This record gives sequence, structure tokens and C-alpha cells, in this order.
Amino acid sequence: MREKNVGKKNRHSDKFMPFRVHSSQLKVSRCSLSAAGSFNPNEEPNMQCRVSVILPNHNGAKTIGLCLEALLASEHDSYEIIVVDDCSTDDSVAIISKYPCRLIRMPEHCGAAAARNRGALNSNGEILFFTDADCLVLPNTLSLAEKEIIKAEPKTIIGGTYTCRPHDKGFFNLFQSVFIHYSELKNPDAPDYIATHAMALTAATFKNSGGFKEDFLPILEDVEFSHRMKQRGCRLRMAPEILVRHIFDFSLARSMGNGYRKAKFWTRYSSMKGDLFADSGTASCELKASVVLFHMMVLLTIGWLLLPDAIPPAPILVLFFINLLICQRMLELYYSTGGVMLAFGAAAYYTLLYPMAVGTGVLAGFLSRKKISL
Repeated sequence: MREKNVGKKNRHSDKFMPFRVHSSQLKVSRCSLSAAGSFNPNEEPNMQCRVSVILPNHNGAKTIGLCLEALLASEHDSYEIIVVDDCSTDDSVAIISKYPCRLIRMPEHCGAAAARNRGALNSNGEILFFTDADCLVLPNTLSLAEKEIIKAEPKTIIGGTYTCRPHDKGFFNLFQSVFIHYSELKNPDAPDYIATHAMALTAATFKNSGGFKEDFLPILEDVEFSHRMKQRGCRLRMAPEILVRHIFDFSLARSMGNGYRKAKFWTRYSSMKGDLFADSGTASCELKASVVLFHMMVLLTIGWLLLPDAIPPAPILVLFFINLLICQRMLELYYSTGGVMLAFGAAAYYTLLYPMAVGTGVLAGFLSRKKISL
């Protein structure tokens, strides 16, 4: 366990209290509850720890060391690191074991939701901070998260986002990091969801939440959790200063594959909820408009090539410039981050190629739509 205790009593104890959750209080699977670890429902809570960092890991050997090093370099003075390994088959466990953190090993692969729930069951902190094994906190990330929780209203979930510049270089990594940063901070006072790459909430709030839904899709459990918590009266709020630096390792193929996969599962989830057209973070109205405009351009281009006398090229150019106008604010962020070359590259990729992957994922989502538990 990583702790820097200064013996300071929390003045806001009326807003949250450290807890040790009994296994019956969270709706977690048998897989989660049977995992190896130090959980004991009768154990007295550790009053010395203010923040518990909960980190799920599955085959994250390439990034988990960097992630833990960044956490151990935090300027926060009282926190613990709980890593829940979800039955990795690489060298993750050996790497994690080298660092002063608590390691909990799942007996079988159950998914990130179950791993996060398991970490919460074993936490001692007054505040829970969820992040991922491919995210690097900044030195002030945990301190800022605690500060935001303390000054927030009760039952508030605070979110952070990615730095504009990711850990790894390369166009597709930079494109993705800026895209997510922009999308998640569009509506900071009332976001549609809080992502678990930087999610902070009181232990008491999570205790009463039922945890992350484990019988769900392979991804988007944080989106479902956010929506469920909003329905229960919790407030969501983004804090732009809470940042983590992501490790993407994206190529063109991996970037397109990520867009396809996210669109596929988002379509399945949103179609069940009936909010396909909601402005929801990275599933923004701008992106949805871009996908529609792109496919209209494709159809007009095919028609122009087949019937050049009947279909002029002008409408194609009009649609392209409309697309650029819709994403103008995002392109301005690309420009401020990486200059003209990045802005031009991002404009071309976002309007002429990326919508193909997203549109294909949307179609796959509709075709593979099966009833999921909401």
C-alpha cells in the first residue's frame, strides 16, 4: 500500500466516511467475490488513507509499470493503490509485484467492471479514484480530485479527461487524445457520463450505487454507471484540470478498429435506451453528423462517377465544407495543440476516413443488437 499520512482530520466527514463494504452491499458476481485478496467484512477500516486508487488490469504488461510509477510520483499525502489483475496471461503480475501497492488477483477473467468492484470492496479510502492501466496520472491529479470532491455537493461524481498530448508520439495517438479531451469537456457542468480513466467519487456514494454492472457489454460500463447514478439523483461534473496522460499505441488500423468497436457497442446500448441521437461525450452530435455527411458524400461521389452529366460535383464540396464547419471548434483545438499540420491532418482524417469506421460500427451494432440488461 502506498500511504503518505499527515494525520489530518477531514473537516468534511459529514459528506463522506471511510467504509468497509460488506459483500452483500454491492451487486457483484461470484467471480468478483471469490477472488483472492485481503477482503474481510469484519475488518476495521484504515482511517489513515484518504484516497483509494483502483486500477483494473488485464494483460497490461506494456503499460502497467509506467502507470504505477506515475501514481507513486503523486504529490498527494495519503493514498493507497489497489491493482486488481483480471487473470492476465502476460507478465503483468510480475511487474505489479515490484511496486508498493496492493495486488488482488481474480480467479478467472471477469472484465473491468468486476475488477473495479473488487477493488472497491477492498478499499480503505474516503474517496475512490478509478483509472486505467494505460493511463498516467500527473503529480497533482489525485490532489485535484480530492479537492473537487471536498468542495462538491454530496452525491457528486467528478470526472477528468486526457491531456491533449498523449504519452506516445504519432499522429493517430495525438488525434485520439485531442478528440477525447475536446469531446469530454464540451459540457463540463452537465456531462452525459464520467469515464473511468479518471473518475472520483466518495466511498459512501459508491457503496450505495450497486457498483459497476458486470452482466453488461465488454465496454461502456462507466457510461451505464453514470446514467444509472444520474437517475438516482447524483450529479456529474467534469473538472478540466484533472488530467491523465494516455498510452494509445495507435496505428491507422488500430485507430479505425477502436472507432468501429466503440460505435458498435455504443449503438447497441443507445438503441436499447432510446437515445441514439443524444450528445454524449465522444458519441457527440458532431461525430454523428460527420458520419451522416460522409456517407452522403460517398453516395453523391458514386453517382457523379456513374452519371457525371446528371449529378454535379458541387454538392459534394458543399457537404465537405459543412462538415468542416460543424467540427470547427475541435479543429481549433487540434491547431492550438499541434499547429497547422495537425489541424489539416485531423480535418482530413475526421471527415474523410474515420466516419467509415464509425459508420460500419453503427451498422454492426444494429445487426448484432441483442437485449442487454439495463
